[in-house]
Amino acid sequence: MTIGYPDEIDSEASLAALRLSVAGTSIGADFIMARAMTLAGGVVGTSNIDNLSINGVPVPVTGDPNQTIGIPGGVLVINEQRVSADGTTVVNALHAIVDGVADVVVASATAGASGGNAKAAQATTF
Repeated sequence: MTIGYPDEIDSEASLAALRLSVAGTSIGADFIMARAMTLAGGVVGTSNIDNLSINGVPVPVTGDPNQTIGIPGGVLVINEQRVSADGTTVVNALHAIVDGVADVVVASATAGASGGNAKAAQATTF
């Protein structure tokens, strides 16, 4: 969902009951949300992840941007945040990367001066 105001763009994507397998690694969570907001003069990004687990083992989520957890053959980035030169903010709640095999984003929100975009899931396989 993306909402635009004269001086603010808000975008968020969410889903519940995530059960995902990426190159043999099981990733689960009860709820996931990414939010990106562009305000006059600033940007804000955040994500919420409830009960994250990898291969059935609970993973503590710090809330810090770009928290990384190693997974076999790659990395899981939690609360991935990027801000481009034009001020566009991208927040990916989860981003699983297995080198040469998969690139999966779960709950992505984008907000910038030209508008916003929200996706619950996006995957690229190699």
